[in-house]
Amino acid sequence: MTLINENYLKLPECYFFNEIEQKINAHKVVHPKADVIRLGLGDVSQALPGEVVKAMENATRELSKIETFRGYGPETGYRFLIDKIIKYDYNTRGVSLEPDEVFISDGAKSDVGNIGHIFGRDNIIAITDPVYPVYENAAIMGGRSGHLTEQNIWSNIVYIPCTPENNFIPELPKEKVDIIYLCYPNNPTGVALNKIELKKWVDYALENQAIIIYDGAYVAYIKEDDIPHSIYEIKGAKKCAIEIRSYSKTAGFTGLRCSYTIVPKDIIGYTLMNEKIKVNKLWNRRATTYYNGTSYIVQRGAEALYSRKGFKQYQTNIDYYLTNASIIRQEMIGAGYEVYGGVNAPHIWIKTPKNTPSWRFFQELLYEINVVCTPGAGFGQGGEGFFRFTAFNTRENTIEAMNRIKKRI
Repeated sequence: MTLINENYLKLPECYFFNEIEQKINAHKVVHPKADVIRLGLGDVSQALPGEVVKAMENATRELSKIETFRGYGPETGYRFLIDKIIKYDYNTRGVSLEPDEVFISDGAKSDVGNIGHIFGRDNIIAITDPVYPVYENAAIMGGRSGHLTEQNIWSNIVYIPCTPENNFIPELPKEKVDIIYLCYPNNPTGVALNKIELKKWVDYALENQAIIIYDGAYVAYIKEDDIPHSIYEIKGAKKCAIEIRSYSKTAGFTGLRCSYTIVPKDIIGYTLMNEKIKVNKLWNRRATTYYNGTSYIVQRGAEALYSRKGFKQYQTNIDYYLTNASIIRQEMIGAGYEVYGGVNAPHIWIKTPKNTPSWRFFQELLYEINVVCTPGAGFGQGGEGFFRFTAFNTRENTIEAMNRIKKRI
């Protein structure tokens, strides 16, 4: 008799964003001519930067010739990309890294979920609420969630409320936790932490021998000067923080898949016998065992983003999406909604009118005006009563969606 991992049975049958997609598809079956505008899911609309395409075309031609063909590459990534990451994403901000502290992967979502494999099951997890659902789902799958309480929360997960009352900036947990998931600029609220606020978390982690998993998927959207682009800009963070970044929303790599994770050698974990273990060593062991490396062609494409032309091209796309975010933010405020985010992030977090439950409001927008939002309840209990718009659609569709919203009032 083969036993299963029963932790999977604790999960909803369908992942949150897949559930949204199913509802959209069902609506389109009933209304096949409906012009549905998606401002919910975070997929991009602008084409890849030209320099990325050119680099991948050249890499493809390399593989077509025996003289320049490449087979398996290094599991943790090619040095040509790692060196660019260190130089342009970190050295420019006063952060030094060694090449074997950088791990190239196929997407931040994968590493956010997989990072838990190297940590013990008895760790207490802390997540903000509302939160990107992968953090909680990964804790459940890994057997770290405990049991579901009468309050419909997991007993071994510490939920840190982010509300309008605290400007969606989380307060430090009152109890000791071991692993902390932070995402800034935040998904879903669009709020960013300044250096003073982020330092509080680094100091807490150092004092409590905790580790921060820092999801920086949206750092390219930061525009305000006092917002750090990396947690390593905070003194001491290299001793307590793992940082994960993605090219998906930075440069339109949602279909290509490329990201990287920084695991500094100074981060220490402990055995039950209190033996100190370098976390970098464990992550390297996992990466070289489970993964054969991100495609050479894709890594060449990512490298092109660090060229002068490539940088300018992907910044043009980011500015395009931030303009969309500004349009959504201003139009929704003008329509009388309570609005957050959309300044240093492509996410706009909005209060539902008259405290309408978020799934009901999702249905109202979809059925009445064919506009898709993301219901806040899918991000946790703290998301109920809110919904999220993203700025990744085209300018034309963004403006049309706002016009439909205004006509609906």
